[in-house]
Amino acid sequence: MSLRLAIGALFLIPVGLYAQKNGQTTDSEALQLSPQQSDEVRIDGILSESFWQQATIATGFRQKEPDEGAAATERTEVRVVYDDNVLYIGVMAYDNEPEKIISRILERDRVMGRSAFNGNPAFSGDDGIAILLDPFHDHRNAVVFATNANGAEFDALISDEGKVFNVDWRAIWRVEAKRVPQGWSAEFAIPFRTLRYPSGAGDEPWGFNVFRSIRRKNEDVLWSAWSRDNEGFARVSKAGHLYGMRDLPRPGMNLEVKPFMLSSGAEQVDEFSKKISDGKFEAGLDAKWEVRPGMLLDLTLNTDFAQVEADDQQINLTRFNLFFPEKRDFFLENAGIFEFGSRGFGGPPPFILFFSRNIGIAGSHEVPVIGGARLTGKMGRQSLGFLNIVTDDFSNADVSAARTNFSVARIKRDIGNNNNVGLIATDRRTRDTANSTLGLDWSFWLTKRLNFTGYAAQMFTKGEGGDDGAYQVSFDYTADKWGFFNEFVSIGPDARADLGFITRTGIRKFQQTFRVSPRPKVFGLRMINIFMRGDRYTTTDGEIQDWSYGPNITFNWNSGESLGLSFSDGFTRLNDGFDLAGRVPVPAGDYDDRSVRVTFSTSSNRKFAFSSGVSRDKTFGGTLTNFNAGADVAMNAHLAFGLSYSHNRVELPNGEFNADIGRLRLSYAFSTRLFLNTLMQYNRLENTISTNFRLNYIHSPGSDIYLVINDNRGDTPGSVWDLDNRGIILKVTYLRRL
Repeated sequence: MSLRLAIGALFLIPVGLYAQKNGQTTDSEALQLSPQQSDEVRIDGILSESFWQQATIATGFRQKEPDEGAAATERTEVRVVYDDNVLYIGVMAYDNEPEKIISRILERDRVMGRSAFNGNPAFSGDDGIAILLDPFHDHRNAVVFATNANGAEFDALISDEGKVFNVDWRAIWRVEAKRVPQGWSAEFAIPFRTLRYPSGAGDEPWGFNVFRSIRRKNEDVLWSAWSRDNEGFARVSKAGHLYGMRDLPRPGMNLEVKPFMLSSGAEQVDEFSKKISDGKFEAGLDAKWEVRPGMLLDLTLNTDFAQVEADDQQINLTRFNLFFPEKRDFFLENAGIFEFGSRGFGGPPPFILFFSRNIGIAGSHEVPVIGGARLTGKMGRQSLGFLNIVTDDFSNADVSAARTNFSVARIKRDIGNNNNVGLIATDRRTRDTANSTLGLDWSFWLTKRLNFTGYAAQMFTKGEGGDDGAYQVSFDYTADKWGFFNEFVSIGPDARADLGFITRTGIRKFQQTFRVSPRPKVFGLRMINIFMRGDRYTTTDGEIQDWSYGPNITFNWNSGESLGLSFSDGFTRLNDGFDLAGRVPVPAGDYDDRSVRVTFSTSSNRKFAFSSGVSRDKTFGGTLTNFNAGADVAMNAHLAFGLSYSHNRVELPNGEFNADIGRLRLSYAFSTRLFLNTLMQYNRLENTISTNFRLNYIHSPGSDIYLVINDNRGDTPGSVWDLDNRGIILKVTYLRRL
């Protein structure tokens, strides 16, 4: 294969502040080496080919943690080359103590995750390298590819500078990594067909950044955006630049077709303890076409999501609906384009205008999807998203759903460096009902640390009620040592978004949060986060409904351990009574609220990681007590398991009960292509045990074989071990690129 080394080392130039600190300029010419025949590309994790030696090196990494701006304690070198079809990135992660490199993950999609603190990209328990690419250079959205010393694959999408970090997106690419005497190295091979980029000669640079975790030191280092003052890996606008991406390939059809075949069998026990068996064979098709640079058309026919991981069970000890994340592939790529509303903190979102789990799911049951289309991507300074899906009639003993058409249209216009204004329209329609919404939202960075956001939405419903509106404004200031967040949300009493998620209607919410984050150099502490938060809810007429305020203090040590303490005092007014967890009636009235919580967790870099927490809430005239504990054990790169248990004791004037959830996860990675995952959950409140067994073999990039077994027991007057239903599914997919 002939590599165009002329474009070989595409050196990133970080932001001006970085350059001034290091005596460098803020720009660089694209290296133009003479084209030549190179060694054959061999993706083995070793940077032994001659073109790697000729490539310019990106280095000079700086710490974000623990010592902001200090040189990384271990050297990192990054090289970039490409040929007619593939972008290659080579990383040499030097380490003075290579025997202490942590690499316990082999399974795909486990190397990184969302930070529990702020939802930003964070490495799990291993040493790792993550690459950020912003091909459209829009300073907002990016793709992420990451690995560890085992060569485990991880990919994700960043939208709106980290407001959405989509870890469930799955791309087609390769990576190999190897331990070497000097540390560890990795070779990334990312086909250009996997990336979306604008047409043109390539004079505009790509956004580019590299993030390395040196886990045993809990050290995070970045090539750019290492400042703690509202920078970091997810801040795409603070990334450096990759120059020289010229004459990139444009495949003719640029079409991906993925047919699937599925065979399943099911067994269910009816009310008379009679076993009823059923089986079926199905076929379907997913297709993806890049209709123009950066614009993707996804088509699906007879869609099936049998391979999707089971949801973690939750026990609802509130008067509001539970919220579960989206995990289905069809809805994930460019999902951030459709984001509209308030995600909130520490609970279900107050208001989201489009929530894709409303499509194809009714209660806990899958509704047949006849077919659908989805067009998403970039066109100039516009981000566009259009979706239309039709689901079929469905009914069983628990729920019923009529044939339904779901439609969404979304446009966001980039303004300046990282501001935007957007519009959205949604529509859910059956033979007899219809619900439509229109919304306007915006995000403006008034300073590099102060973000002003908001939205306004109006809803229209065919039939009784549902014609109402909602709006929100917020100011979010984020710096290293302190910050604040102020938000006002108003949701009308008749607000109804059948394609969205609304926690409660007829309210006005006022939230103020102030944070101070000192870094005392005592007792091994890295940082203390001190939050003071106050919430106030009223009706839209101004009648008080709820209020709470109180501090939250979290101690974070350099070792990775953390201890959290929180206290809140408040008030709740119930205009209507309800049954808590469907068990104990709570009458209307005024109630005092008081809560105390203590949490503790060990560092994720430990082979045995432990977390626990205890809380006591005085509410609804009684008490809710919770104790939870969990342990994650990485036996080696192949075998890992997690065990957790949450005990809830409810004591109210009209009754009391225990509501517990136990969970066991077992993962075995035979290789980077073959994985076994088992999730067993015990729900004491419902008297059920459920098991989800998933075997996934990636027989070629983008093509899979899944074996899924679901077993549900209990939920009857008999023993928790009595079979309720069982199913087995074999699904085969095959990706063909045309």
